[in-house]
Amino acid sequence: MLENWFDEPIASRYDDSTGPYFDPAVINATADFLAELAGEGAALELGIGTGRIALPLSERGVRVSGIDLSEAMVARLRAKPGGEDIPVAIGDFATTKVKGTFALAYVVFNTINNLTTQDAQVACFENVAAHLEPGGCFVVEVGVLSTRRLEVFDLSDTHVGVDEFDADTQRLVSHHFSLVDGRWERVSMPFRGVTPAELDLMARIAGMTLRERWSNWERAPFTSASTKHVSVWERR
Repeated sequence: MLENWFDEPIASRYDDSTGPYFDPAVINATADFLAELAGEGAALELGIGTGRIALPLSERGVRVSGIDLSEAMVARLRAKPGGEDIPVAIGDFATTKVKGTFALAYVVFNTINNLTTQDAQVACFENVAAHLEPGGCFVVEVGVLSTRRLEVFDLSDTHVGVDEFDADTQRLVSHHFSLVDGRWERVSMPFRGVTPAELDLMARIAGMTLRERWSNWERAPFTSASTKHVSVWERR
């Protein structure tokens, strides 16, 4: 069972982030990319959260459904204009089933790493394949796996983020030190890092093949210098 790290304390301030993923230009580029792939079909978001991507995608005319483990995060989605119209199943997106089939499924912002075992990540690909129409696409946005044992990924006056990595298990723990109401709070979340090649193999196991891979939503080429990738696999 996937552990819920996004309960009320984090959900209550999740949308207050000023990070690059909340930049309107990034959100628009993401929604445009996904809307183009969905076409006239429906889309399924894994880890839909507060609707950062689902709502603008819905505004582009795509019928969006979601899966999320956190009722607190989904409550924030429900409170936003249009949020009540998006069906959301509460559960682990590696195994939770929803009604219907989809032209597109997607998981963004490193959320695939919330599945902390290889078996769970493989199960996610298999679950997605079971929901996709033939020719449907699965999109994953995730950072390129760093092999550094310790790495500072964010440093500001109100937040310090440090990743701790174990090369043997690919276990990654993100330590977040946040200034909240004048006090520093620490939250340490476990993840599992994964390489593009490993994801390609998971897709193959689930009956999907790589269609395209980019370094961002604007379709910049993916190179050895890329820090993340946006990968698209197609169900055979």
